[in-house]
Amino acid sequence: MKTVALKPAFTLIEVLVSVLIISGSIVYALKIHSQNHEQILYISERSKLSLQDSLFLAEDVRAYNKDTKEAYDILSRYFRIDNFKSREILKQISRTYFIPEPIQLTDEEEGQPSGTVEEIKIKDKYSSSYFHFKINSL
Repeated sequence: MKTVALKPAFTLIEVLVSVLIISGSIVYALKIHSQNHEQILYISERSKLSLQDSLFLAEDVRAYNKDTKEAYDILSRYFRIDNFKSREILKQISRTYFIPEPIQLTDEEEGQPSGTVEEIKIKDKYSSSYFHFKINSL
Protein backbone atom coordinates (compact mmCIF):
# COMPACT_ATOMS: atom_id res chain seq x y z
CA MET A 1 0.00 0.00 0.00
CA LYS A 2 1.19 3.44 -0.91
CA THR A 3 1.40 6.18 1.64
CA VAL A 4 0.27 9.59 0.53
CA ALA A 5 2.34 12.51 1.78
CA LEU A 6 0.30 15.48 2.88
CA LYS A 7 1.13 18.71 1.13
CA PRO A 8 1.10 21.87 3.21
CA ALA A 9 -1.87 24.08 2.24
CA PHE A 10 -3.79 27.05 3.57
CA THR A 11 -6.71 26.35 5.82
CA LEU A 12 -10.08 27.97 5.33
CA ILE A 13 -9.53 30.27 8.30
CA GLU A 14 -6.22 31.53 6.90
CA VAL A 15 -7.86 32.32 3.57
CA LEU A 16 -10.72 34.19 5.26
CA VAL A 17 -8.29 36.24 7.37
CA SER A 18 -6.28 37.21 4.28
CA VAL A 19 -9.50 38.20 2.45
CA LEU A 20 -10.49 40.39 5.41
CA ILE A 21 -7.07 42.07 5.46
CA ILE A 22 -7.15 42.73 1.71
CA SER A 23 -10.73 44.06 1.80
CA GLY A 24 -9.86 46.39 4.71
CA SER A 25 -6.89 47.72 2.75
CA ILE A 26 -9.05 48.32 -0.31
CA VAL A 27 -11.68 50.20 1.75
CA TYR A 28 -8.96 52.40 3.26
CA ALA A 29 -7.45 53.09 -0.18
CA LEU A 30 -10.87 54.04 -1.58
CA LYS A 31 -11.47 56.42 1.34
CA ILE A 32 -8.14 58.18 0.68
CA HIS A 33 -8.97 58.33 -3.03
CA SER A 34 -12.34 59.98 -2.39
CA GLN A 35 -10.76 62.57 -0.07
CA ASN A 36 -8.11 63.37 -2.69
CA HIS A 37 -10.81 63.62 -5.36
CA GLU A 38 -12.71 66.22 -3.30
CA GLN A 39 -9.55 68.26 -2.79
CA ILE A 40 -8.63 68.06 -6.48
CA LEU A 41 -12.14 69.17 -7.43
CA TYR A 42 -11.95 72.12 -5.02
CA ILE A 43 -8.53 73.20 -6.31
CA SER A 44 -9.55 72.94 -9.96
CA GLU A 45 -12.78 74.91 -9.41
CA ARG A 46 -10.92 77.52 -7.35
CA SER A 47 -8.29 77.97 -10.07
CA LYS A 48 -11.00 78.42 -12.71
CA LEU A 49 -12.65 81.13 -10.62
CA SER A 50 -9.36 82.90 -9.84
CA LEU A 51 -9.17 83.96 -13.49
CA GLN A 52 -12.65 85.43 -13.20
CA ASP A 53 -11.66 87.13 -9.94
CA SER A 54 -9.02 89.11 -11.83
CA LEU A 55 -11.89 90.92 -13.57
CA PHE A 56 -12.90 92.39 -10.20
CA LEU A 57 -9.53 93.76 -9.08
CA ALA A 58 -9.57 97.24 -10.60
CA GLU A 59 -7.89 100.30 -9.07
CA ASP A 60 -11.09 101.69 -7.52
CA VAL A 61 -12.16 98.37 -5.98
CA ARG A 62 -11.88 99.72 -2.42
CA ALA A 63 -15.00 101.81 -2.97
CA TYR A 64 -17.17 98.68 -3.30
CA ASN A 65 -17.04 97.39 0.28
CA LYS A 66 -20.02 95.07 0.96
CA ASP A 67 -21.36 95.60 -2.58
CA THR A 68 -22.19 92.96 -5.16
CA LYS A 69 -20.92 93.89 -8.61
CA GLU A 70 -21.10 92.30 -12.03
CA ALA A 71 -17.97 91.97 -14.14
CA TYR A 72 -19.57 94.12 -16.83
CA ASP A 73 -20.09 97.00 -14.37
CA ILE A 74 -16.41 96.96 -13.43
CA LEU A 75 -14.98 96.55 -16.94
CA SER A 76 -17.32 98.96 -18.73
CA ARG A 77 -15.41 101.89 -17.20
CA TYR A 78 -12.16 100.74 -18.78
CA PHE A 79 -13.25 98.97 -21.98
CA ARG A 80 -15.90 99.49 -24.61
CA ILE A 81 -17.72 96.17 -24.98
CA ASP A 82 -19.77 96.16 -28.18
CA ASN A 83 -20.27 92.44 -28.56
CA PHE A 84 -23.69 91.54 -27.15
CA LYS A 85 -22.69 87.96 -26.29
CA SER A 86 -19.59 89.11 -24.37
CA ARG A 87 -21.68 91.66 -22.52
CA GLU A 88 -24.20 89.02 -21.44
CA ILE A 89 -21.45 86.65 -20.26
CA LEU A 90 -19.87 89.43 -18.18
CA LYS A 91 -23.25 90.32 -16.67
CA GLN A 92 -23.67 86.73 -15.44
CA ILE A 93 -20.42 86.85 -13.45
CA SER A 94 -20.81 88.64 -10.12
CA ARG A 95 -18.94 88.84 -6.82
CA THR A 96 -19.48 90.41 -3.40
CA TYR A 97 -16.68 92.52 -1.95
CA PHE A 98 -15.57 92.74 1.65
CA ILE A 99 -12.68 95.09 2.34
CA PRO A 100 -11.43 95.42 5.94
CA GLU A 101 -9.49 98.44 7.20
CA PRO A 102 -5.91 98.76 5.88
CA ILE A 103 -3.09 97.57 8.13
CA GLN A 104 -0.12 99.85 8.79
CA LEU A 105 3.06 97.77 8.78
CA THR A 106 5.18 100.22 10.78
CA ASP A 107 4.81 103.65 12.29
CA GLU A 108 6.37 106.45 10.31
CA GLU A 109 9.43 107.10 12.42
CA GLU A 110 12.71 108.56 11.26
CA GLY A 111 14.78 106.18 9.19
CA GLN A 112 12.26 103.32 9.15
CA PRO A 113 10.33 102.31 6.06
CA SER A 114 6.57 102.21 6.36
CA GLY A 115 3.91 100.51 4.37
CA THR A 116 0.24 99.62 4.14
CA VAL A 117 -1.45 96.31 3.43
CA GLU A 118 -4.98 96.32 2.08
CA GLU A 119 -6.91 93.06 1.92
CA ILE A 120 -9.63 92.53 -0.69
CA LYS A 121 -11.97 89.61 -0.04
CA ILE A 122 -14.11 88.49 -2.95
CA LYS A 123 -16.99 86.25 -1.94
CA ASP A 124 -18.60 83.66 -4.19
CA LYS A 125 -19.00 79.89 -4.08
CA TYR A 126 -15.24 79.70 -3.47
CA SER A 127 -14.17 82.87 -1.65
CA SER A 128 -10.71 84.31 -2.10
CA SER A 129 -8.49 87.00 -0.63
CA TYR A 130 -6.12 89.33 -2.45
CA PHE A 131 -3.63 91.77 -0.98
CA HIS A 132 -2.45 95.17 -2.12
CA PHE A 133 0.91 96.25 -0.68
CA LYS A 134 1.90 99.90 -0.74
CA ILE A 135 5.24 101.29 0.41
CA ASN A 136 4.67 104.73 1.94
CA SER A 137 8.26 105.74 2.63
CA LEU A 138 11.74 104.25 2.61
